[in-house]
Amino acid sequence: MGYLFNDFVGWKSYCEDKNLPLYEAVVEYEVSQKGAERLVIFDKMMHAYQVMKEAVRDGLSEDMRSRSGMISNGAKKVIKSKVHVISPEFTKLIARALGAKEVNSCMGRIVAAPTAGASGILPGVLVTLQEEHQLDDKVIVEALLLAAGVALVIEKKSSLAGAVGGCQAETGSAAAMASGAIVYCLGGDTDQVFNAVAITIQCMLGLVCDPVAGLVEVPCVVRNASAAAIANSSAQIALADVSAVIPVDECIEAMAEVGQSMETRYKETAQGGLAATATGRAIAKTVLIQDIDFLEEEDQT
Repeated sequence: MGYLFNDFVGWKSYCEDKNLPLYEAVVEYEVSQKGAERLVIFDKMMHAYQVMKEAVRDGLSEDMRSRSGMISNGAKKVIKSKVHVISPEFTKLIARALGAKEVNSCMGRIVAAPTAGASGILPGVLVTLQEEHQLDDKVIVEALLLAAGVALVIEKKSSLAGAVGGCQAETGSAAAMASGAIVYCLGGDTDQVFNAVAITIQCMLGLVCDPVAGLVEVPCVVRNASAAAIANSSAQIALADVSAVIPVDECIEAMAEVGQSMETRYKETAQGGLAATATGRAIAKTVLIQDIDFLEEEDQT
């Protein structure tokens, strides 16, 4: 039986005892728990990465305007901007994370990694990382398997759902998955991988889930871009051997405690935060009217 992903300490110990890379424990888990075949697992993960790359491409090439009007080709505007606060490479990262998430908001095909609301983070991070470091697809697939292991532990010890733990559980978890994947791809050891996850969780701790009009658009799309940036900064810090001080398992436990303490209005209910602002409420009314008009048009046809 493979490792059951109860905590990071156990994951590390299991891989050290069996002399396995971290991602192999995830493969074993899929084989033993779900009866999957090894080659099929890698093929499916490669397919998932192809969908991620397509989402990045479509976000920067197709018309990305959502029915609500809140999303309007933001990724293209970022990539075409003549004013650069950051390097061209980092601008690409931000634009790609935005674009992939905009595809989700415009009802395109994405990979929920770990959720649809956080679907721009891993694509933006990994597509840019692969391009900048000329990484083989095999390494990216291994990193995605490792990221899946990170999500398994977070789900066990806390939550991946905004409705349970706030946006820290969605974009926070996705950023943690991405930062661990970056460190793995660049040759980091297990401690550095898990340290990157811990640092990321610390940076995302307490983030509420407050979608305007109940739609996964605002502030979700821009949070994907910010989370992608945090994933990269956390990976850089971890690769420099700067300690998170608080162990990764304790960081996840803290995230669970914060999530449990959050008031319901901050957990994907569209009753607090940005959703409760005057503008947020006005948009919600407009969206509701549009939906009613749309349904009436459908009935007439």
